[in-house]
Amino acid sequence: MAGPSKSLILDPALQKYYEVNANRYKYFRWTPRHAWFSFLYMAVIPASLGYIAYKTDGKYHFRGKRREDTISEW
Repeated sequence: MAGPSKSLILDPALQKYYEVNANRYKYFRWTPRHAWFSFLYMAVIPASLGYIAYKTDGKYHFRGKRREDTISEW
């Protein structure tokens, strides 16, 4: 039958990791490093991707192009 049996031996290191991961909010502390990474992932990266998308909007058309055609429209 499928499923764990009574002879299943669990790895204690994995069990500890699962416990810490489930209770991560209890152990989290704001540090300058965490603040920098949060700012980077929530502001800098989306803003730069949005800027690039805005600047190249409508510039490239991949549909219906042949090998020698250029993908840049302007």
